[in-house]
Amino acid sequence: MLYLERIPAAPLSRLVQVLWYSHVPVAAQRYERILPTGCTQVILNLERDCLHDCLEGAPDQLIAPALVVGGRSTYEIVAARDMVSLIGISFKPGGFAAFAADAADRFSNRSIPLEAAWGIASLNLRSRLRETDDIRTRFRIIEAFLLERLAACARPNADARRRLVGFALENFDAAPALSTVREVARSTGLSERRFSQIFREEVGLTPKVWCRIQRFQRAVRMLHSGADIPWAGLALDCGFYDQSHFANEFRAFSGVDATTYSANRTRWANHIAVG
Repeated sequence: MLYLERIPAAPLSRLVQVLWYSHVPVAAQRYERILPTGCTQVILNLERDCLHDCLEGAPDQLIAPALVVGGRSTYEIVAARDMVSLIGISFKPGGFAAFAADAADRFSNRSIPLEAAWGIASLNLRSRLRETDDIRTRFRIIEAFLLERLAACARPNADARRRLVGFALENFDAAPALSTVREVARSTGLSERRFSQIFREEVGLTPKVWCRIQRFQRAVRMLHSGADIPWAGLALDCGFYDQSHFANEFRAFSGVDATTYSANRTRWANHIAVG
């Protein structure tokens, strides 16, 4: 297995979390369950001219080889055979909106062919990436493409909206409680409804759903680290009301209970082996 990351330079670093490349020629399992983070990704298959749409209990369907995977509020199942040679872009919360012609919530909980989002230029991007085996060159190709896309998608009031969302995300990260949403909206001078609309259009999810996912992600990180903490203590540390609230939320977002997650976790905190 090979996994490499690159953090792009400014101005992309304000919007992009990381560029990554993964090469997994032989997987130990047929599928993996991917847990929701709320963030958007772009994924390109460099090995085959398709990816697989995997639904539990249904045959896999062939889909486009390059996708925008919108911010998700539930898990998805991916095929291990798609992981032979993947390259991707992980956007920071609110980052993808700067590269999209549509509001980010148009992509939420959906996997959209990249061509539908970025036009024929995305086909050229994938072709250029496949012309070289050098990973650093591939990363540079993506960076150049994103810079062009960023200039082409400049929007009025984008900076003001980004500052508002950044302020909200900073507060939500410190205390991902639903009461924080009302407090943050009040401090911006906007109505809670208008604040939620801007946040949803920029980030892809409502502030309340975002906060729930971040609580869930805190629990995932603690479980993945192998921390030996009683469920009740972990629930309180992560901001849940009690152990029952933690258990219900964990299953709602992951489709499994915390014990099953711990028994099947992989190298990656948000991947669970399936089959």
